[in-house]
Amino acid sequence: MSLSAPRGGLADVVEDWTSAPVLDSEVPFSGRIFDVRRDRVDLGEGGVVVRDYIEHPGAVAVVALQPFDGVDHVLLIRQYRHAARGHVWELPAGLLDVTGEPPWQAAARELAEEVDLVAGQWDALIDELASAGAFPEPVRIFLARDLRDVSGEHLHERRAEELTIRPLWVPLDDAHEAALAAQISNSAALIGVLAAHAARAAGWATLRDKDASWPAWEAQRGGESTPHGA
Repeated sequence: MSLSAPRGGLADVVEDWTSAPVLDSEVPFSGRIFDVRRDRVDLGEGGVVVRDYIEHPGAVAVVALQPFDGVDHVLLIRQYRHAARGHVWELPAGLLDVTGEPPWQAAARELAEEVDLVAGQWDALIDELASAGAFPEPVRIFLARDLRDVSGEHLHERRAEELTIRPLWVPLDDAHEAALAAQISNSAALIGVLAAHAARAAGWATLRDKDASWPAWEAQRGGESTPHGA
């Protein structure tokens, strides 16, 4: 772990989604949205350790991009988050809590429910894990373009925190500046704005198909913490 560590390049930056053997597993807490799981894990040379972490279904977020007067604008929403004790700027987002629903369709559903918009063009922009060590919530952020309003008869009836959502169209350049100035703290909003700004600078060459593979989410969906050999 020093200046003598190996050097690499783009081809070397590949994550390995192979789980270490789980010897025992239990759920000491089960909640409405997430559970806390406790695993006894065999790390090989690292020995056997106990690790607590949050099990979460995953989520999606949307960078909704619309040109106004020739300037690209991104839709931010300000929403009250009680756990954070504040009103924070976010992207339209939601849980992957509908069985069998493709992630981009979940993103489309959330875009309609939270800000009354439908998109004609969807691309996978970037993927993230909230905190791989303890809260490995996989989040895929989509870029949504070719926007139009939801028709009146299909408007979603918002409740609870959704009732206080404040939408705001912000020039993408201004949102990028706000992110760097620490005026945005939500991780998905930060990553989505920064990624969209960089992707636009690259002529959108970095965008992926809306159904592109998502290893982090797929690993968690298929990697239930069943004791090894059970």
